[in-house]
Amino acid sequence: MQLNDDVLSGFKVGDYDLPTRAMSERLFWSIAREVNQIASELRHPPYELAELPRLLAEKYFGNFSLFQSLPDSWAIDQIFPVMPIQRLDEEPTVETTIQHTLPLHKLKKNEPYYIAVYLVGAYQEILGDLHNLFGDTNAVHVVCNDQGGYEIEKVIDGESVEDVLDYVSFSDKALVRNMENWVTRSVKEGRISLQEGKEFLNIYRSGLYGYTYLE
Repeated sequence: MQLNDDVLSGFKVGDYDLPTRAMSERLFWSIAREVNQIASELRHPPYELAELPRLLAEKYFGNFSLFQSLPDSWAIDQIFPVMPIQRLDEEPTVETTIQHTLPLHKLKKNEPYYIAVYLVGAYQEILGDLHNLFGDTNAVHVVCNDQGGYEIEKVIDGESVEDVLDYVSFSDKALVRNMENWVTRSVKEGRISLQEGKEFLNIYRSGLYGYTYLE
């Protein structure tokens, strides 16, 4: 760890180039994984190695707004339960840094992976707002039945970009009109073709009237 830190410090002041830093980091993580494997097989591993699992945990990035969808856990001194809601017949084998470390499944190429955060409803209603203008997310009301299953009672659509912009006094019609004028002027000046202008307007309208989150 000290040698790796020395290389990083040297890189910041120009003593080492990027390939050298990359090589140092590859060696460091390879050694760390090997040491962690050895330590996991020991009955009483050295306390210095206790933080290795967290250090080696992979970072998973979720497509949601933490500030809009979840309240700050510090405000209520509570970490909400988090778990995947698919592939539950498979053992999760990857430690990830969503909160501390959480065992999740190895991601599969071109396959979405969903997780759920529980017990947030009441806090979310109170603390959720237009933070970063993300707007309300899609929501469903789920009711458990007597047979041990569940039913989706109601589906509530989230807000569109148009809705959120209206809160801060932006008119979607005015925005589209301004963009149409810009495209028309650009076509006349030969900066873009007519086809490019049409495609640009289609993309613009799609974004304006679409969901505020990635779909």
